[in-house]
Amino acid sequence: MGTYRICMCFKRRYKEKATGPPQEVKEAFKKYTEGGNQMTVEQLTRFLVEFQGESGASISDAGQIVEQLLQKRYPVVTKYTKKYTLTLDDLHRYLFSPDLNPPIGDQVYQDMTAPLSHYFTYTGHNSYLTGNQINSDCSVVPIIKALKRGVRVVELDIWPSDDATHGVHVYHGWTLTTPVEIIECLKSIREHAFSASPYPVIITLEDHLTPDLQATVAQLITQTFEDMLFYPQSERLKEFHSPEELKYRIIISTKPPKEYLKAKSEKGNKPHKENDSDEDDWAKAPSDLTTDQEVDTSDCDSSPDEDNDDCESRPPGVCTYKSLIAIHAGKPKGGLKEALKVELEKVRRLSLSEQALEKATSSHGMDVIRFTQRNILRVYPKGTRLNSSNYNPLIGWMHGAQMVAFNMQGYGKYLWLMHGMFRSNGGCGYVKKPDFLMKLGPDNSVFDPKAKLQVKKTLKVKVYMGDGWHLDFTQTHFDLFSPPDFYTRVGIAGVPADKVMKETKTKQDDWSPVWDEEFIFPLTVPELALLRVEVKEHDISRNDDFAGQTCLPVWELRPGIRAIPLFDRKGEKYNSLRLLMRFEFI
Repeated sequence: MGTYRICMCFKRRYKEKATGPPQEVKEAFKKYTEGGNQMTVEQLTRFLVEFQGESGASISDAGQIVEQLLQKRYPVVTKYTKKYTLTLDDLHRYLFSPDLNPPIGDQVYQDMTAPLSHYFTYTGHNSYLTGNQINSDCSVVPIIKALKRGVRVVELDIWPSDDATHGVHVYHGWTLTTPVEIIECLKSIREHAFSASPYPVIITLEDHLTPDLQATVAQLITQTFEDMLFYPQSERLKEFHSPEELKYRIIISTKPPKEYLKAKSEKGNKPHKENDSDEDDWAKAPSDLTTDQEVDTSDCDSSPDEDNDDCESRPPGVCTYKSLIAIHAGKPKGGLKEALKVELEKVRRLSLSEQALEKATSSHGMDVIRFTQRNILRVYPKGTRLNSSNYNPLIGWMHGAQMVAFNMQGYGKYLWLMHGMFRSNGGCGYVKKPDFLMKLGPDNSVFDPKAKLQVKKTLKVKVYMGDGWHLDFTQTHFDLFSPPDFYTRVGIAGVPADKVMKETKTKQDDWSPVWDEEFIFPLTVPELALLRVEVKEHDISRNDDFAGQTCLPVWELRPGIRAIPLFDRKGEKYNSLRLLMRFEFI
């Protein structure tokens, strides 16, 4: 475990502690080998089915595991070897391998044929920013990183610029952020949109352009994406298309062009307030919204029959900026109650700031859930988060909000929750909402996140041990004078009744700690529960050091003993860091 210097004059050597398999693994090995010292493929199959809860495991699956494991450990072993067997150490290595024994699956398994409004969608906010909201650089790099992570909604703020090649820059308006060309952003999206998932990428445009520049952007979009671009059949969609129908397609979502709004405003003899952003007035308290703040964008065209032809089949370059908008956004006239009105003849997208959402869920919580059953609700960070921090996403998810927009370049526990949610469903960027968020009960009632419900499921978590810190950190990273003192925090993020954090005891001076502690979590809404795991290194000052974290969807946890890979503060996976844990539902 290394030698540490004490008082600059003396050295103290710490011996490495041997950490073998947990007692439960030893007992299981003895049971399934019937007291022998080698586990056959047939015995491993029984172990997987009975002990690990993998009811579908076959002899072929077990054989592949044995082959992969032995080829890693013994490269001279070939596929022509007649008989594969595992020792106790081999079994332990298998169980402690995140690649071979992960805590959740990696395949899309949910029904992807429902309308888009039925899915939580991995959503970015100001996707082009590399850092803070005031003076960081704008770049295609964070867009590419987000798409490779599986993010499906990319936001671009587009502004006029005399310096831009096409007259349009992407940057955070009224700040010192350095701009990036819109064409560079579009090309990067085209190249990387489907590197992590085949399901649709939605580009939300925060439009601050004049009509002539909107026409320019329409041309750039159609020329860049060509056949990838989804053209809506009608401006007034009665229902959104499904992720399955929209595979490998790019979707545009923004407010209708200003000239149409102005024409309608003049037609109605009402003054139109110049405001390009759909992220302004809705950040105010619901009581601050007056009936004449914004015109109703639900029917932006003075000629309702204009879009009856099939725009989806039009060749690129023919459609106008307006006809590219597949998901219409905007702020209807009136207060929040009016904004959350559900209309049977059309669907739309509404944006609320995190503050407005909190107030809306407090005063109109049931209306929010009803609205999100057919329409799309986008939530974005409040403007004072200048350091690109984030907010609690569960408030939005508990009320059915599909697009909970996050600063992906940030860090912290809320971003970890976002990562955890979208590890679900194979990491494809779309997670189907629980059925109870989509159903209407007696008297038009809906799910109430604050209601006291009976425990539906109980999760038992056992933390055995951890390893890999000596490989991913320097010897003196945590402590200059001794090996680290690790402890693990384990808990649930979910509805208020399920939220809890617990922790193991601290293991002193040990790079490979063994805790062997068990925790029980009663869950009233397991469908929205995320398992939080964070390792910390105890410091006498109590300013404990971060030592790895992960967040996992409870509804996808594989029962049995699993290897849990750990991630850094920004969600990047460590090379070697992992925990050995056991999950059991009772």
